[in-house]
Amino acid sequence: MTELSISTVSRVLNGKAKQYRIGIKSQQKVIEAAKKLQYVPNHFAANLKSGRSGTLALIIPSLNNPFFANIASEINIELRKLDYIVIISDSNENMETEKKEIQQLAARNIEGLIIVPCGDQWIHIKELENKGIPVVCIDRYFENLDIPYVSTDNFEGAFRATNYLIENGHKHIRCIQGSQSSTPNRLRVDGFCDAMKKAGLKNYEISGNNFTFENGYLETKLILQKENKPTAIFTFSNTIAMGCIKALREENIQIPKDISLITFDDHPYLDYLSTPLSCIAQPVSNISKMAVQFIYSKIQNQQIDISQVLLKPEMKLRSSVNKIN
Repeated sequence: MTELSISTVSRVLNGKAKQYRIGIKSQQKVIEAAKKLQYVPNHFAANLKSGRSGTLALIIPSLNNPFFANIASEINIELRKLDYIVIISDSNENMETEKKEIQQLAARNIEGLIIVPCGDQWIHIKELENKGIPVVCIDRYFENLDIPYVSTDNFEGAFRATNYLIENGHKHIRCIQGSQSSTPNRLRVDGFCDAMKKAGLKNYEISGNNFTFENGYLETKLILQKENKPTAIFTFSNTIAMGCIKALREENIQIPKDISLITFDDHPYLDYLSTPLSCIAQPVSNISKMAVQFIYSKIQNQQIDISQVLLKPEMKLRSSVNKIN
């Protein structure tokens, strides 16, 4: 190795051999020596020199929610292709936690943030963008804010699910919603109500306050206490649906014989339930890929022609909805 200069070794180890026309033999010598010495690049030192951290952050409301866990996995895969490290943070659906996480992540010199906001407050997110750190919202977003976002057409998804229940003869439908402060939830409520009103149906109720198993379980228990039970329930997430199913089983109510069930959000386990669950599936992979494309374009200071996108959901019909007279 003594016949190779320090600059030559550095260029090979930093992947710049082709740029500086360093010969194959010289490259091999450097690589073999690095292997023998078990050399590991000091990215921190390199980042100090380049001004880049090679790190992006992702904040989601809950890693316990399969939908958000799926988003985290997809985004991590896509950013790894671009040689970025991803710091994944869980806000636990708590606004103060979200604000604190953003402060701490900004101090780590992140190059950008992809976030599923947990509420309707946005000033702390906009302040981060004003500091020059690109931000992209995913799934949840702020309609009147100029921050890029990628989400699903939640209104259409809820309208289609409700209309499917109506087409199968259901007139008494209960809806269990999630976090009332999130834009997707509000649009799902609008889609549900619009479908019911257009069908001339007034016998419906909406309850619930978060996207958890417990919410689905408790709200279903309350629904079943009423004398006039619904013929169908529409849950706004598969986590709510799981809580709902548990409550129905405890009361010996069969799906779909006694009560039909449809939910927002797909997951492979829905196929393996004793009664496979019909759902509105969000295009998680495409949402994640587009969000990564947006954040990378902003980091590269590239112009984004369309930066606020709603993708079409897909209705997956299984066996949880019964046709009634």
